[in-house]
Amino acid sequence: MSFVLNCKGWSFDADLQIIHADVYMEADGEIVIDEPLCVDVGLPALLLSARENVSPDRWANANEWQRMPFFVCGCGDPECRGYSFIVEHRPGEQMIELIEVEERPSQPPRELGRYRVDIREYVPQVEAIGRAFLDFVRPLNYKPYYQQTVDTVKQLLEELEAAQGLRRE
Repeated sequence: MSFVLNCKGWSFDADLQIIHADVYMEADGEIVIDEPLCVDVGLPALLLSARENVSPDRWANANEWQRMPFFVCGCGDPECRGYSFIVEHRPGEQMIELIEVEERPSQPPRELGRYRVDIREYVPQVEAIGRAFLDFVRPLNYKPYYQQTVDTVKQLLEELEAAQGLRRE
């Protein structure tokens, strides 16, 4: 089992106030994502998934950040197109289930793929994306639709760091 997730080629759309990156995700030898996408809309949910179960709802209000798809269309609208994942942590295991789903209005999500991922691979890669995001937006005049995006990312990174410290001790 192998897992790779990275974002490179960061860019800022000042008109839409969204952050793009070239997203690459590979799980169990399968390329799940390899394209430029909007990353800031779903970044808080992605970071949260490193600690707890998440389940997306692409039609949720922006303030329900924990329910956003991890990566969405370059326009930044989760309703347009997105990569939605249910993440289930397995108690007592070092594995998570990463379940790619297609969300449909008023219907249960349709499973597209299921991957078992070692949490020790997942967390550092997710953290690295969060830190790269903060480094990228620091000099920008960035005013996202969910106004607390940067503060939420900072808080989630602090919580992940604290949880990692507890696990190591």
